[in-house]
Amino acid sequence: MPKTAVVVQARMGSSRLPGKVALPLVGAPLLVRMLERIRAAKTPFEIVVATSTLPEDDRVVELAKEAGAPVYRGHPLDCLNRHLGAARQLGADFVVKIPSDCPLIDPAVIDEVLGVFFAGDFDFVSNLHPPSWPDGNDVEIMPTELLALADREATRELEREHTTPFFWEQPERFRIGNVAWKAGRDLSMTHRFTIDYPADYVFISTVYDALYRPGAVFPLDDILELVEKRPDIYALNAEYAGVNWYRHHVGELKTVSAEMTRTDVR
Repeated sequence: MPKTAVVVQARMGSSRLPGKVALPLVGAPLLVRMLERIRAAKTPFEIVVATSTLPEDDRVVELAKEAGAPVYRGHPLDCLNRHLGAARQLGADFVVKIPSDCPLIDPAVIDEVLGVFFAGDFDFVSNLHPPSWPDGNDVEIMPTELLALADREATRELEREHTTPFFWEQPERFRIGNVAWKAGRDLSMTHRFTIDYPADYVFISTVYDALYRPGAVFPLDDILELVEKRPDIYALNAEYAGVNWYRHHVGELKTVSAEMTRTDVR
């Protein structure tokens, strides 16, 4: 029976918020809380945490062990090869990329994206190209054999670092699918549920304090309702809404427009 691996890329190093995956959220490290949310998805898969061989990432290994997840350790910067190594370690036929900076990810979003992939005839499916979901609900899936192809052929630094541009930058070559959010809505540039700055941690921690209940996973709709009722919570990291890694490569990425990112924030 085909096997699917969810690869969660995690590291301790971060120029803006070092050690973010170990920061506490209602009594447990952020990575542990995020893995709880991923495991609440209904689609069958196995989880593996992919970290680097750097000594500082020994802490990530400890966090994964605390969460009961296996670990793959690979190149610090070549995340494409690291995802492939993690998938091969589990003997997976399909690879799901979910970065560790998405501690508010909704398990139902994972199920939706994977459902579209397995029901269709695709090489690659995500909910990011073009984006429409609140930032921090990133899900991408592809066959392991095609990830191996990308590992052999990808040469650009951004392809190695960000794992999947090799696919979505070549829609003429690969069968690309995208799962858009609710019809006519796009909160990708206005609602930031990811973590990269200290203000993001304050926001995410506040959301967990308000909504977390042991044994339950609060959904995306509850978060949206909370920030609508509490504009003070929404404002905690609103200054970074729309900031993403695309800003460093505007002009290099042919399938990404300048409207998909902000370039006024470092």
